[in-house]
Amino acid sequence: MKFNRLATAIAAAAITCTASFTASASHSWNNYHWARTTSSFNLQVIDSVSSSWEDELNRSLGEWSQSSKLDLTVTSYSNSSTTRRNCSAVSGKIRVCNYTYGNTGWLGLASINLDSLGHISQGTAKMNDTYSSSFASQDERWHVMCQEVGHLFGLDHTSTDGSSQGTCMDYSQSSSSTAPNQHDYDELATIYSHLDSYKSASAISALTLPSADKAMAGNVPMGVRIRRGVFDEVWAAPDGKGGVWIHHVLLAPGFEHADAL
Repeated sequence: MKFNRLATAIAAAAITCTASFTASASHSWNNYHWARTTSSFNLQVIDSVSSSWEDELNRSLGEWSQSSKLDLTVTSYSNSSTTRRNCSAVSGKIRVCNYTYGNTGWLGLASINLDSLGHISQGTAKMNDTYSSSFASQDERWHVMCQEVGHLFGLDHTSTDGSSQGTCMDYSQSSSSTAPNQHDYDELATIYSHLDSYKSASAISALTLPSADKAMAGNVPMGVRIRRGVFDEVWAAPDGKGGVWIHHVLLAPGFEHADAL
């Protein structure tokens, strides 16, 4: 029974993931969101980036905090090489990391944990320094950092064809695609337009904890691929505690699925 429930949860994630990409009017990521009991909420950030990424992180946090629905605050710093390599998720918070994660095929990786009630309870965003040539461009560094952090609030991409939408949530390498735009803020307002019965953005109330399985995502399993796009992949795995891990992969240059065009 337990296996069947978890398999059903992953299957449901796959179905809604596919559905979200057919709805051009919205770039909500399957309506994934943090549970909260107030109109806006504070989300704690663990800074686990090296000095070479501090400017990009600070800029991204400041830009996303312009949303009327959330305020991002760095509450702790931990940037040793071991911490950045593991990039462990913490209940009720998000952690942002960079490291040479190896020839994984992904440039950026955003992972969220949905608790047993379907709300985001923790998340991590990773920048893969193995592909340093891709990060030689300041625009690309801003773009990837902004995008991976944006996924952790429940945002998906505004387009999937590589065209510029004037936001970091597209797949363009345009200099105009390095920061959130008004449509992103409007989408967050829509996603967080209702209240919930509890807060998941709190270390004491998140309902699930990281899995001990060590895989491509660090300390959580990647599971099975439920979406294969030109520039991205989405993976899902049960967390062993009644919830599900969802991973949004930004493919590194040269690893795109050109046949998906």
